[in-house]
Amino acid sequence: MNLVPRRYRSVSVSEVSSLAPEALREHFLGREAYRRTEFVVARSGGDLALVRVEKSSEEPLFSPITEVQVLAGPEECALVEDPDVDTAIPTQLGRAALDRAPGARCVVVHGRYEHLSFILDPAPIPVRVTEVAPPHPAKLVDQVRRVLDVAEDLPPIDLRPEEIDIVGLAAARPSPRYLYPCRGAGVAPPGAEVAYLDQRPPKEDWVLVGCERSAQIHRWFYGEDAPYVEMCPRELTEPSEVPTLTKCCMLEFGVERDGNVVVVPWGASLEEIREGLRVLMEVAEPAWEPV
Repeated sequence: MNLVPRRYRSVSVSEVSSLAPEALREHFLGREAYRRTEFVVARSGGDLALVRVEKSSEEPLFSPITEVQVLAGPEECALVEDPDVDTAIPTQLGRAALDRAPGARCVVVHGRYEHLSFILDPAPIPVRVTEVAPPHPAKLVDQVRRVLDVAEDLPPIDLRPEEIDIVGLAAARPSPRYLYPCRGAGVAPPGAEVAYLDQRPPKEDWVLVGCERSAQIHRWFYGEDAPYVEMCPRELTEPSEVPTLTKCCMLEFGVERDGNVVVVPWGASLEEIREGLRVLMEVAEPAWEPV
């Protein structure tokens, strides 16, 4: 599943008179093909078929085709034309297949830069991303989207965000005053006052909406603990069979894996998030690689 070419230069396009399997074999066998060509999108009228070819050699610029395999016939293929899709990115191909041609076994995409590629048997791997919000969009969700939009070496991924409402967490423990770790962490429920731990405000009777690290800092600043509401995504993530990416500020560098959950630092870089996704894919799809 999720067969995607490693390079779209390995995909060529050819006009043919018939898309019947025997006609395709007869058409291509013995013809010369460029040494990097591995797949051919065969077109006849408005219909398509996908063919895989082998050549007698990959050393000369062109060599005769010696083997022809029809991977998908016209009844299984769909064409998506979208200049916003970068056909070098597996997740973008998978998204185009799910959104624009659901049910098609082979989706050929004519996309950005006029490049053409395909995804065969599209089944993007679901990945749950748990994160607190606000801000909106939730930071980790937005970072994962940005990584997936340029990741050529990750399989097609179906991003499934789960945002945890910080204001709702606070409201479950009513108080006239709340203390958040920082200004970006959220706002208090209506009618309540709010302060921010990173500003080291004068001590008040408040409820701390934070995590273990916030509790440690509060203890350092004020010499005592405060009533506490947990907001760590790692702690609040419910078990699931879906591979999950989340974050925790107790992890300062690198990534950690716990079963099918991978954790990145609270202030994770895009590179750490990419590595987290790569580790997660070892759980979800250990054999995947583009062809």
